[in-house]
Amino acid sequence: MSIRPIYLDCHATTPVDERVLAAMLPYFTEHFGNPSSIGHVYGWEAEAAVKQTREVLAAAINATPEEIVFTSGATEANNLAIKGVAEAYFSQGQHIITVATEHSAVLDPCNYLKTLGFDITILPVQKDGLINLIELEKALRPDTILVSVMAANNEVGVLQPLAEIGEMCRHRDIIFHSDAAQAIGKVPLDVRAMNVNLMSLTAHKVYGPKGIGALYVQRRNPRVKLAAQQHGGGHERGMRSGTLYPPQIVGFGKAVEIALAEQVMENQRLTELRARLWQGLSQLEGVHLNGHPTQRLAGNLNISVEGVDGAALLLGLQPVMAVSSGSACSSATTAPSHVLTALGHSEKLAYASVRFGIGRFTTQAEIDTVAKHAIATIESLRKQTILVQ
Repeated sequence: MSIRPIYLDCHATTPVDERVLAAMLPYFTEHFGNPSSIGHVYGWEAEAAVKQTREVLAAAINATPEEIVFTSGATEANNLAIKGVAEAYFSQGQHIITVATEHSAVLDPCNYLKTLGFDITILPVQKDGLINLIELEKALRPDTILVSVMAANNEVGVLQPLAEIGEMCRHRDIIFHSDAAQAIGKVPLDVRAMNVNLMSLTAHKVYGPKGIGALYVQRRNPRVKLAAQQHGGGHERGMRSGTLYPPQIVGFGKAVEIALAEQVMENQRLTELRARLWQGLSQLEGVHLNGHPTQRLAGNLNISVEGVDGAALLLGLQPVMAVSSGSACSSATTAPSHVLTALGHSEKLAYASVRFGIGRFTTQAEIDTVAKHAIATIESLRKQTILVQ
């Protein structure tokens, strides 16, 4: 039996926690009803389960259950938020602001809207991955209808200052959307305090099932209008038609519930493991930390390595660890990470980068093994490069 590599790609996805799976299982067989079937007990059971998850997600971000719209994931939530606002507020303006380091699920819808005549401003970031709030303020215009800035970056883990951005937008009556796919359950989120009007969430980054996400849509002060992007039944207050899938929804709620209960202790543990890994890797010259050193997700460590070929580096690491060089959601492309080039890296250095996503089931022994093998791989590749030259 072959030994599987150590999994350190938790920003791409996470395994379903056994406690989450246990909560989901009855809704595949025993409680299999359609939540929209309100005429009998099977439907009532499913509807009650969906309602409970709405309450869990709402409490997690200080919203109300009625403000939670279920989707197939964060990509759909981002599309619904961005395209939905663009269509609903078209008469008020066609200017949208986002950031160069956003996920493609935000950048691609914005680029699509550009083909329809919308004016899209893509703000740069500083070397640490944070946006410059002064530049954002200068970019705001009377015809700006939406600002979209992610809570936590999926590659370098940087946490953007949502509260400050939200305050800027609130003063100008501009809708503020945040992709919080990587943040839910990992860092405190409060849509009221942060003045966030729309927030995208997903389950599979927090030990829940794939294929389920949600969009928070503010109902009051202000009430945010969205043009539906999917029609056929009027589900989810008319914003997202389609039969809800209770097993996934139950799993989403349970995953967030567990993450919130364990958030403080888990973040401390992950921070210690990350520091241990970085302590080992940083002993080598020419190894650079990508992103802000402290304002980042506890389980994220993203490095760039001088003097090695990026493809050879990943190949050398593969037998021992499962890591990536960027977003798994855009891995089909051979281009360097747009996030790392936005931070000012050359294409060569961006290619020679590794994202370590430390997770709930990562052990200290695994971190030590990873550090030892990574150091040996880098040193070996550098020696080979010298010999070739």
